[in-house]
Amino acid sequence: MAFMPTSATAANSAGDTPRGHFAFLAMTSLFFIWGFVTALNDILIPHLKAAFDLSYTQAMLVQLCFFGAYFLLSPLAGRLIERIGFLGGILSGLVTLAAGCLLFYPAAELATYPLFLTALFVLAGGITLLQVSANPYVAALGSARTAASRLSLAQAVNSLGHTLAPLFGAALIFGAASAGAKAVQLPYLLLAGFCLVVTVIFARLRLPTLQVEPDVTVTAPATHSTKQQLPLHFYGAVAAIFLYVGAEVSIGSFLINYLALPELGAFNEQTASTWVSYYWGGAMLGRFAGAVITRYINALLVLAVHAVIAIALLLLTMSQTGMLAAVAVIAIGFFNSIMFPTIFTHGIAGLGSLTSRGSGLLCQAIVGGALLPLLQGIAADTVGVQQSFIVPLLAYIYIAGFALWHWRASRN
Repeated sequence: MAFMPTSATAANSAGDTPRGHFAFLAMTSLFFIWGFVTALNDILIPHLKAAFDLSYTQAMLVQLCFFGAYFLLSPLAGRLIERIGFLGGILSGLVTLAAGCLLFYPAAELATYPLFLTALFVLAGGITLLQVSANPYVAALGSARTAASRLSLAQAVNSLGHTLAPLFGAALIFGAASAGAKAVQLPYLLLAGFCLVVTVIFARLRLPTLQVEPDVTVTAPATHSTKQQLPLHFYGAVAAIFLYVGAEVSIGSFLINYLALPELGAFNEQTASTWVSYYWGGAMLGRFAGAVITRYINALLVLAVHAVIAIALLLLTMSQTGMLAAVAVIAIGFFNSIMFPTIFTHGIAGLGSLTSRGSGLLCQAIVGGALLPLLQGIAADTVGVQQSFIVPLLAYIYIAGFALWHWRASRN
């Protein structure tokens, strides 16, 4: 299937109208919500690790269940949106997200780690629906030339959610840590209520419509027909999204435990949570800056430079101690900033009727956020937390190569 405007230029022309600007603002609220909920995992992981006395590998099952939902449910989300439409997908996503938040209450009441993981899977299913709907919609809401810039701006709002969530979690979860697993009940009940309120608001909005049409089947000169094939550059983008999300999530997942190491300064949980906000806040600032920069400089070149700097910062944090190592790892957040929107828009460029299929596969690649933290967890249990950052380091090496290759190709 494919998201297509109701007329040949409906989505692009809507982007330059007051209604289009309002639609963009409405979409960015969704980016904020799933950014906020996703970043809470960085607080949830060390809390549940302590509450259930988990190893690093066991604690990273949080991210495995959360981001694993993207891989398993993205194709189903695309098919569901084909049946119920774009707005229906948003409403279904918000309700599913609220249901996942509500499941945290019985999980905490029963103090059952598997039920927490189930709640996270349901919650992530709702976010998957929102992602498959909102990313291609924002990309289509205006000129293709500025799609990366527009998506960078929406991702900046996503990072605002990431920035605020650790402060929220630190106050309500670590602030009630003596309650054990039950400390998560109030914050997730509040999130469920907020999502239901937003559901009611979106049900009353009148947004520019994107039709959902079946994928075009191309008839070959012979008597049989074949489906259009996705181009080679798309699969490179899938791998880049997989590794980028995995690297970003791995770093965020380990920050609190990493900063608590004696050689890093032995930060307490409240202080470390503030530093986690700096990590995501850097991404937010970088995305606002990137929304401007990528209008004037080739986005792939900016991506390559950011990846190389992230590599240098990881080498620094793995080889140094104290504040230098702490600041180096936090600074990576800024250079993560434009990676997702640049890779995503490059991946779907020129897909035409296959755009939503490509969007679904790119969202599936977010499963990197499930697997790379698990690999880093295994590494942390084996060689220590500081040296375990070799896992995201290798991811950034691929991203730098991907960006340089495609930037050079774009100049020919």
